[in-house]
Amino acid sequence: MSAGFELILALAGFAAVAALPTIIIPLIIAPKRPSPVKMAPFECGQVPAGEGRVHFMMQYYAYLLMFVVFDVIAMFLYAWGVSSIGVGMPATLIIIAFMAIMFVPMGYALHLAARRDIW
Repeated sequence: MSAGFELILALAGFAAVAALPTIIIPLIIAPKRPSPVKMAPFECGQVPAGEGRVHFMMQYYAYLLMFVVFDVIAMFLYAWGVSSIGVGMPATLIIIAFMAIMFVPMGYALHLAARRDIW
């Protein structure tokens, strides 16, 4: 085994060891007596009364989605561009497949941006 792979296995093992107590301990010691008061929705500690006073505008949802997609694309394209000389043609094929996959949510966001009737 290479040294890099052993480090990844050690990190995965540490993650499992660190995550298990955070999952198991609350299952053991957390109170388990639900009541209608405990299950009721609260807003900042207060019982909600009536309708909400502010309705959030969803008109910028498509632009937010496009930003997230462009952010991921830019991050991977930068890393690929920096190392493209050393990796050769297989990496170029992988990045082309990556771009094809990422254009699906981008097309969906553009579709949503054109639909003004749902806002």
